[in-house]
Amino acid sequence: MDSFWEVGNYKRAVKRFDDGHRLCNDLMGCLQERAKIEKAYGDQLTAWSKRWRQLIEKGPQYGSVERAWLGVMTEADKVSEMHQDVKNNLVNDDVERVKNWQKEAYHKQIIGGFKEAKEAEEGFKKAQKPWAKKLKELETAKKGYHMACKEEKLAATREANGKLEASVTPDQQKKLHEKVDKCHQDMMKAKEKYEKSLEELNKCTPQYMECMEQVFDQCQQHEVKRLTFLKEALLDIKRHLNLSENQSYGNIYRELERTILGANTQEDLKWFSNNHGPEMHMAWPVFEEYNPDQASAPPKKKKPDGAPPTPSTDHVAPPGDRSSVSSYEKNQAVSTEWSDDEQPAGYSGNENGGNGANSGNGGNGNSFEEDTSIGKGVRVRALYDYDGQEQDELTFKAGDELNKTEDEDEQGWCRGRLDNGREGLYPANYVEPI
Repeated sequence: MDSFWEVGNYKRAVKRFDDGHRLCNDLMGCLQERAKIEKAYGDQLTAWSKRWRQLIEKGPQYGSVERAWLGVMTEADKVSEMHQDVKNNLVNDDVERVKNWQKEAYHKQIIGGFKEAKEAEEGFKKAQKPWAKKLKELETAKKGYHMACKEEKLAATREANGKLEASVTPDQQKKLHEKVDKCHQDMMKAKEKYEKSLEELNKCTPQYMECMEQVFDQCQQHEVKRLTFLKEALLDIKRHLNLSENQSYGNIYRELERTILGANTQEDLKWFSNNHGPEMHMAWPVFEEYNPDQASAPPKKKKPDGAPPTPSTDHVAPPGDRSSVSSYEKNQAVSTEWSDDEQPAGYSGNENGGNGANSGNGGNGNSFEEDTSIGKGVRVRALYDYDGQEQDELTFKAGDELNKTEDEDEQGWCRGRLDNGREGLYPANYVEPI
């Protein structure tokens, strides 16, 4: 590599000003890209949490385990907020800080370039100019001396050859000898001039080095500021990126752990038995007087042979415990928005060991997915209130509108679908066409 002390090689030190300004731009670009990544990750976490929160709330899971599962969604929401904070810190704090420092450290000129680089260039040129002039004189003297040496050697060779040739007269040999003497004298003069030029250059060199080092030190001082600032900026960036140093980040997972550990299997089983099992209330048949103002429901539609009994439920949640409401009370028709490449592996919608508990789809569908086989049907309006007595019956109020998807059977029952997507049976004489 060429030495710094050679003429013109100070330009690498001057170029650092341009490089420093460009590196500030590179750092800002780097941080802006990272900020986009943080924002995209936070947005993905939020979208993922929102979709799965809806699926879980409308799915079959219930009780404290459901709350624990939803705690994972809460964790995602909070972590998303923290990554959005990281993005904001990178853009609003770190990028702005670099931008402001760059503006203060590098001053652009109208004609192009930076004031600091121009000052350094002029300083190096001024310091190098006297020495460069002496160096040029030295190169000229060196060239003259080497040419004189070459001429002397050539003359000596001719004289030696003349002595060996009989055709060369004594006068010619004398001239050849005189030529050698003249070339030797010229060589000695050139040598003396060369040595003198070198001596003058050496005398000038210490001052040259001192002046060059002064200008270089000024460049170094500016570079010290840049490197120091860059180190401090990177430490701030690290602090913004390192979520493990944020106390709130640790609290998120401690809270999630408490939520998961709070899941109580026995309480969930007891609640399910009270609301969907043998412990639930039953309105046993009693003698009722005829009421002409209220239509009577037709006999219940008979189930096909081999179909499992439908559990009876009144869907009553324990007082003051909304979070423990069974997912059977929730809307079963949920759009999961899965693409062909995103089907969750290892999940089976048959939750009763293949006993066909999911009536209507053979128990083989995903419990989170919507039954897309439902048709539009005929629009009807309820004449009376009806409270479904079994799982496959609809509940509605007088005046509610719904779609009739199957015509009345021989026992007086129709199949229909409510506007919330729930499908089931209802007495045909409780509605009228719209």
